[in-house]
Amino acid sequence: MPLTLILGAALTAFFLGLALVSFVWTPYPMAAMDIAAKLTPPGPAHWLGTDTYGRDVLSQLMVGGRTSIAVALVAMGIGISGGVPLGLWAAARRGSLVDEVIMRGNDLIFAFPSLVIAILITAILGPGAFNAILAIGIFNIPVFARVTRGGALSLWTLDYIRAAQVAGKGGARISAEHVLPNIANLLIVQGTIQFSLGILAEAGLSYVGLGAQPPTPSWGRMLADSQTMIYTAPLLAVFPGLAIVATVLGLNLIGDGLRDLLDPRLRRK
Repeated sequence: MPLTLILGAALTAFFLGLALVSFVWTPYPMAAMDIAAKLTPPGPAHWLGTDTYGRDVLSQLMVGGRTSIAVALVAMGIGISGGVPLGLWAAARRGSLVDEVIMRGNDLIFAFPSLVIAILITAILGPGAFNAILAIGIFNIPVFARVTRGGALSLWTLDYIRAAQVAGKGGARISAEHVLPNIANLLIVQGTIQFSLGILAEAGLSYVGLGAQPPTPSWGRMLADSQTMIYTAPLLAVFPGLAIVATVLGLNLIGDGLRDLLDPRLRRK
């Protein structure tokens, strides 16, 4: 098993575990304020210290991870559920008007930076975790559509696909039974990449006030709240920043490891 996959899985599992544990336990209630203990440095009572309202930073980090990871995960699911069928449809109807419309629609979305589109959508619909999911998920759809179509096109020229056509199977059935299983490795790797990008996008939206709204914490929200204290209490920004970096790094390592593991050409090397 590739070392990158092991390291990535360990990093991701740690922060995913913190997020899951927060459903049943946190060191302190997430929103509990203790003004007398504000800006307490890390110590036995508060392992990561407290913020400007005396709230426990570790509790905030655990619950914030739950928000950030959930937003990215659901947005990735939207991208897969919308993009994969479109990509398979375009590949099955390659060269037709359907293929042209789908791919030109993808190009139109790709013409704008993903974060700009997300900011535009959340600015129109209003801030909030649900709208952040929608904004990130919409951009994920053309990503998965393009990856799916690219992987599927190389399969439609193979003999076993032609044999399925001769046997009377339609394009939808061939895509589901023969094409999709053979490009699943591409989609899995792309899924880990979009998952990590979703965490970054959610952090960016929350940082500018368009993501999760108070009192719901998220890693990006924690960074935004700590920016005014960067010189007096820099650890308030360090901890959520490290959580974002480590989780994104872990997911990218998982993607690299899965590519090495699932690609037969790399496996032979």
